[in-house]
Amino acid sequence: MAMRSALDERCVNALRFLSADMIQEANSGHPGLPLGAAPIAYVLWTRHLKHNPKNPRWFDRDRFVLSAGHGSALLYSLLYLTGYDLPLEELKRFRRWGSKTPGHPEADRAPGVEVTTGPLGQGISMAVGMAIAESHLAAVFNRPSHEIIDHYTYVLASDGDLMEGVCAEACSLAGHLKLGKLIVLFDDNRISLAGTTDLTFTEDVLARFAAYGWHTQRVEDGNDLQAIDAALREAKEVRDRPSIIAVRTVIGYGAPTKQGTYKVHGAPLGEEELRAAKERLGWPAEPKFYVPDDVLEHFRAAIERGEEREREWSERLARYRAEYPELAAEFERRIRGEFPAGWDKGLPEFPPDEKGTATRKASGKILQALGEVLPELVGGSADLNPSVHTVLPGKGDFQAPGEKPTGVQGDAGGSWDYSGRNIHFGVREHAMGAIANGIARHGGLIPFVGTFLVFSDYMRPPIRLAAMMGCKVIYVFTHDSIGIGQDGPTHQPVEQLASLRAVPGLVVIRPSDANEVREAWVTALKREGPTALILTRQNLPVLDRDRYAPATELHKGAYVLWQAKEGTPEVILIATGSEVHVALKAAEILAGEGVNPRVVAMPSWELFEAQPAEYKRKVLPPEVRARVAVEAGVSLGWERYVGPDGTIVSVERYGESAPGSEVLEKFGFSPENIARVARDLLANR
Repeated sequence: MAMRSALDERCVNALRFLSADMIQEANSGHPGLPLGAAPIAYVLWTRHLKHNPKNPRWFDRDRFVLSAGHGSALLYSLLYLTGYDLPLEELKRFRRWGSKTPGHPEADRAPGVEVTTGPLGQGISMAVGMAIAESHLAAVFNRPSHEIIDHYTYVLASDGDLMEGVCAEACSLAGHLKLGKLIVLFDDNRISLAGTTDLTFTEDVLARFAAYGWHTQRVEDGNDLQAIDAALREAKEVRDRPSIIAVRTVIGYGAPTKQGTYKVHGAPLGEEELRAAKERLGWPAEPKFYVPDDVLEHFRAAIERGEEREREWSERLARYRAEYPELAAEFERRIRGEFPAGWDKGLPEFPPDEKGTATRKASGKILQALGEVLPELVGGSADLNPSVHTVLPGKGDFQAPGEKPTGVQGDAGGSWDYSGRNIHFGVREHAMGAIANGIARHGGLIPFVGTFLVFSDYMRPPIRLAAMMGCKVIYVFTHDSIGIGQDGPTHQPVEQLASLRAVPGLVVIRPSDANEVREAWVTALKREGPTALILTRQNLPVLDRDRYAPATELHKGAYVLWQAKEGTPEVILIATGSEVHVALKAAEILAGEGVNPRVVAMPSWELFEAQPAEYKRKVLPPEVRARVAVEAGVSLGWERYVGPDGTIVSVERYGESAPGSEVLEKFGFSPENIARVARDLLANR
């Protein structure tokens, strides 16, 4: 092992034992990674990471992602030692209610935590999104001698991260895109939670990443600071490929009886083992949370370095602003997260049309219009652009710079480089969702992604994390029901709507016509969190808004679309999406029989629940107990709106392969059947 200074040794041990003390104090946590990977983190954070602890949101900072989120104690130790606003008292409250130091990193809970990690594979995949964002913004805004976007994305990943399928998806795409500012440090300790990796994970990891198109290196001794430093320096020089550095470490390093075993992965060392580890590495057993003055001073030098780096950047930005005032104004608008004045004016309006259009196609037209006024909109689909209409024509393909290969087909047009706004994710829904989170968390861009609704299941983990983090990600989920027809039950979503509605913080919108789609996009862009747009493959009529309530009512989540006559309705038909039109026709049948029905369009439960109680009572008067909910999905959750005396027309089994109109009719989604259900309900009151 190469020589290192006594101060280096104490700094590494301070990281180790601050982390181990946190875990022991909480009697809960994962000491193995902090003890083993502390040298990696020390070298990165003190010799390479560009950051300002006094301004964690400085835009041109390097991003650090602890993909192995179970090692959170190491991250909190780094944040405290380098001078972030995370006092020692918060380390002592590790894993306690209300602390800034939860068991796995949570974005913004503590300053300097970039993303929420812990579900393995998500962090490294989000980091790919961050690297995409950096390379795109650099291509758009940098000018010769004026590089205002120039930072790296670093990842500390575990073997568990690299086992997860989402990692394979994301890293394959990263290699294809040649994201040279992405550097992964692989904590290669050959231990997972349940045993050694020889049980399940014996592949040549670096060969796999080389096949993806990555630059690869190996550091044989995880305590060799100079070798880690040299590997990082080499990785930073490689700009045409992402880099992975496999660092051979010993999990739980220093723990006499547990190091190198799975027993140190996910449980505190215990007082006796911890004391012995400190003694073995020459660290005082008491006091707990001990940090020598010279160690703290060395780490806190990050403050002065960071402030100087940000000051230099601010001066460069000022020169850039003087030479490129319009570009600078646009850049600063984007990083503030503001929209241009009037961005939501002049969007497509669709005249009444009984034949109508599929809401997926209306969405595509609206997205294209938005793309002209919001250049921060970037995204694409999982190899489904022609079907889900998530393309920005003429805005370029996001690809590694170079000549476009002969024979490549696509509907984007324009440039073939990092300035392109159309991201081709390939058949990789899981990675697509995680990458979108990384783009959103990076800042300066708003990602949209598209696939069929049934495949939202592949994206569930990143959707959940997007909701936790409040990421502004827009999901375009098309082919929304059994109405897609002949593709059959494998492609006909049934349970997905209920599943998405169960995600706290996710707004789900299922518009009923093209003009509602426009308002859904406006709603999604005005929100801070994620939004799922649920759209049809089949044509839907465009409603005559002179006869029916305006489409802008969508922003309230539910509204009275039509009622046969004034006064209290006798029955309320509640519907979403394509079923709104069936409910309207059923209501007309009932009105012809002398009944006074009301049709409530309910495109979004979440938006409706956010309305004042008075408004909700106005739309759904409590005294009207005859209610019918109509939706081509499982009934789960509709009970809250129909009440004990209402009924639900739903789909409680998987679909059939047949023409869509026939499938809907066979499942009971016809005006005649809805009218019959309402009639029976009224008769049995």
